[in-house]
Amino acid sequence: MTDAAQDEMTIGVTGAAAVITLDRPKTLNALTSRMRRRISDAIPVFARDPNIYAVILQSTSPKAFCAGSDVREILGLADRGIDDALAEFAEEYRMNWLLECFSKPTISLINGMVMGGGVGLTGYNTHRIAGENYSWAMPETIIGLFPDVGVAHALSRLGPTGQYLALTGRSIRRADAFRLGLASHCIDSVHFPQIAAELALANTVDPLVDGLHRDPGAGELGPYAELIDRAFRAASVEDILEQLERETGAQRDWAQGVITDLRKRAPLSLKVTHRHVREAASMDIKTALEADYRLARAFLADHDFREGVRAALIDKDGAPAWRPARLEDVSAVSLAPYFTALSRPLDLPTREDMQRARV
Repeated sequence: MTDAAQDEMTIGVTGAAAVITLDRPKTLNALTSRMRRRISDAIPVFARDPNIYAVILQSTSPKAFCAGSDVREILGLADRGIDDALAEFAEEYRMNWLLECFSKPTISLINGMVMGGGVGLTGYNTHRIAGENYSWAMPETIIGLFPDVGVAHALSRLGPTGQYLALTGRSIRRADAFRLGLASHCIDSVHFPQIAAELALANTVDPLVDGLHRDPGAGELGPYAELIDRAFRAASVEDILEQLERETGAQRDWAQGVITDLRKRAPLSLKVTHRHVREAASMDIKTALEADYRLARAFLADHDFREGVRAALIDKDGAPAWRPARLEDVSAVSLAPYFTALSRPLDLPTREDMQRARV
């Protein structure tokens, strides 16, 4: 194991608890390929160890649990060849599926932002504990990508609010995340060491976290629920924008802010995301992850993902040149490669096969 891999995270066992600690604070714990492989290697070992009751995922950063996957690393691999970068997407989706099929309690202690690949790391946990500084987002449309890691499956079941989160990439805090089921409990971070200590003693997780949970109160989306429901159930992104433009009441300023945000996103990403979330309503998690792989392949072969990362993270000029630049120029022809079956698709094992392998 390289020193770099050691420095990025630690994996160990304390009593009856296996503990995975993300420790890349300068990058807000952006997940690298090494980190994903270490997690994927560790989970089956924990599953088969009769002395381990639960797995805890935590972060050393006060700002972030995980800001997502290291997209700079992905683009570096893409410079060598699309297949190299695509292999990393495949490994991430295999890790997501592994966590979904894992047979023991998994508890993520989240205080700070959790985005993108971090949502994939925690979203399949049995317990997703939101601390006082928790925030959740899938901001991929602003870098010319789409909300992946299987999250379309969850978002599709949130109705128009799921589309709102997918398309805008806006963050929500723990009250809204709890109401939507994206967080399972709201517990201030001062209690996180107690949770870890109790799990190390193999004390049952549900009574423990249920007893510490406190109602987070009303969320920030509540006043806009009716508008979100009305606008984001529309059959196309253009129709969503039209619905928002029609708003003339007390929520007009908020609607205009959403329009401004959507206009900054990659038009192609918006249309792909809108269709993907709608179609995911009829998918199970495995199928959604396999569909993500197909979409990732198309985005890697296209222009906008690289351009979005350049504008947001490399040059940081905030001025991406999207292709096409306008929603109305995203044709059915340009969408076709994203929704066409691959000759070599991602073929995840069935849940039954995963369970037979004792993961």
